[in-house]
Amino acid sequence: MTQDPDCIFCKIASGAIPAENVFEDDACLAFLDIGPLAEGHTLLISKDHYETVADMPPDAAAALLKNLPALVRAIKSATGCDGVNVLQNNGRAASQVVPHVHVHIIPRKVGDLFHYNWPAGTYAKGRMAQVAKEIRKNLP
Repeated sequence: MTQDPDCIFCKIASGAIPAENVFEDDACLAFLDIGPLAEGHTLLISKDHYETVADMPPDAAAALLKNLPALVRAIKSATGCDGVNVLQNNGRAASQVVPHVHVHIIPRKVGDLFHYNWPAGTYAKGRMAQVAKEIRKNLP
């Protein structure tokens, strides 16, 4: 297992820092967030240290995310929520606070107080095709 001795999530994964764990296998750990946005807010982390999803090999990402559907179902059943936000932030500009890959599973209820700004925009004519072309060019 690749660990960063200064990373709080690596310390949780190794058991050096206690957490309220809800799921664990060889590749990942899920535990309740200590600063929850809602009761049942869970973090799913890789036991190996990767700062962002872009740093992960495909098999490590698959090993982490294969557990997501079961966790979402369990959290929905346990909390009686109406829906779930699944959020994964990469880098400071994307609001990633802990530089270790983690997925937030946040139970939501109609009318709850959790909101975020989503300033959707539009593309100028022809720009969407240009951006898509650049993304395709950069794929392996």
